[in-house]
Amino acid sequence: MKLGVNVDHVATLRQARRIDVPDPVLAAQICEGAGCDSIVCHLRQDRRHINDKDLDELRKVVKTKLNLEMSCAQEIVDIALRVKPDQATLVPERREEVTTEGGLDAAANKKIVRDVVKTLSSAGIAVSLFIDPEKAQIEAAKATGVECIELHTGRYANACTGPEIASELATLSESARFARSLGLQVFAGHGLNYENVKEITEINDIEELNIGHSIISRAVFVGLENAVKEMLDLIR
Repeated sequence: MKLGVNVDHVATLRQARRIDVPDPVLAAQICEGAGCDSIVCHLRQDRRHINDKDLDELRKVVKTKLNLEMSCAQEIVDIALRVKPDQATLVPERREEVTTEGGLDAAANKKIVRDVVKTLSSAGIAVSLFIDPEKAQIEAAKATGVECIELHTGRYANACTGPEIASELATLSESARFARSLGLQVFAGHGLNYENVKEITEINDIEELNIGHSIISRAVFVGLENAVKEMLDLIR
């Protein structure tokens, strides 16, 4: 199973003082040196953490895979076409949210999502949709023309009781299996940490996990290189 590290929260810390440290680009290089398989960043419309300069610099230095999380807003699509990340992951975005809440509703937004997928794919950018683990959303994602999806693991991460956790794991497993049956590659992420990730790794149909906040938080205590290596040890 592969690991993508999201460096957004390095930029979040930087923006708390609105200076130039810590640098998410340097963080990406450390993560790659520690063995991760891709670097993830989210260029939001409000630029609350990652900004345009960060993205440009990340494109120059990332040697694994650069995965740009992005909305379907035309401004961001135009930037993606210019920067050409290896992968674009379409996510929902609301200005008032603290972090991404829920998956992209591909079923309710078929036309705009399909149009953005076609535009990015035509430019040679692989496209994924960040969606909830639901059959209707997986079918809608397939209909847009993407070759991969990322299952939102938030409900699993937020589950508190044993039965709730087991239920959400079963849902993720069934969704991953269904997506694979449609020929889709399956990734997963959101809310995963050092305590809850091992159960996800047992779902064989998921081939990549994208994790950010817990790794950056762990890095405060053990350093970023060690934090990435510890997560890699857990998922591999």
